[in-house]
Amino acid sequence: MANDHNTNNRVDEATGTEFVGHEWDGIQELDTPMPRWWVWTFYATIIWGIVYVILYPAWPMVEKATDGVLGWSSRGQLAAEVRAEETRRAPILAAIDSVPIEELPLDETRMRNAISGGAAAFKVNCVQCHGAGAAGSQGYPNLNDDDWIWGGNLKDIEQTLIHGIRWDGSDETRTSFMPAFGRDGILTRDQISDVTSYVLTLSGRENVSAASQRGAVTYDAQCAFCHQPAGTGNRELGAPNLTDEIWLYGDSRAQIEQQIYQSSHGVMPGWKDRLDPVTIKMLAAYVHSRGGGEDFVEAAEDPEVEADEQP
Repeated sequence: MANDHNTNNRVDEATGTEFVGHEWDGIQELDTPMPRWWVWTFYATIIWGIVYVILYPAWPMVEKATDGVLGWSSRGQLAAEVRAEETRRAPILAAIDSVPIEELPLDETRMRNAISGGAAAFKVNCVQCHGAGAAGSQGYPNLNDDDWIWGGNLKDIEQTLIHGIRWDGSDETRTSFMPAFGRDGILTRDQISDVTSYVLTLSGRENVSAASQRGAVTYDAQCAFCHQPAGTGNRELGAPNLTDEIWLYGDSRAQIEQQIYQSSHGVMPGWKDRLDPVTIKMLAAYVHSRGGGEDFVEAAEDPEVEADEQP
């Protein structure tokens, strides 16, 4: 059925409401007014919108929105809150900055503040490699244990953070490179297998065998200079301790053989160009606090002083 536009104002008998005059397939529309509460609410929203446009930023312009008579903006509020927080933190950061890093633990409150600030900085800058819990992964050191390639006291950690490891951005970066014994033809596959057997005996993961005994000879000739004759490592050279059960690039026999055949060398950036000295100091305090941090022990000035005579 086509539309039937009836000009007469007919009234629905059931409701007493006029029809609007439209009909389609027998369906007709009643001219029912909107509830008064809805109409007044609609008017109120219009008034509220006009007031908001006058008081607050609203109309977008070429470079910014209109300011509004109150002069308020979310960016301005954020800037004010940041300034207030910086003012609150200023004496805390000044206290941390005022002492050498090795003296931070002498004041419990100062050390606690440093650890708290370092935890925040760690979440922004370090979790991508070391993980949210600082447990690391293959190729990225676990910062919770007590195994440190370059030293684990506050000063050592700060030094690593500032200059990085094998980082081209600093002349003082810590650098060590393990030879690729297999790739460069220094050792044969059989010799690498024997050395692997010997290395595994150092941590008690394999028993002494003919292969490990042959490997011990090769180890003394090729590896002992860096890793020490007993396999305890050398932090001056960045040579890991081979007597524990902590392996940066995997602990399976195949992974250890691969590391000897063609060694991997991770790179950690130095943070001196991105983070201020106080933030680096707080990061060092946080990493140190994870559970494996070591005490700072100052070496004797005279290298000939016996250990029992050192302070």
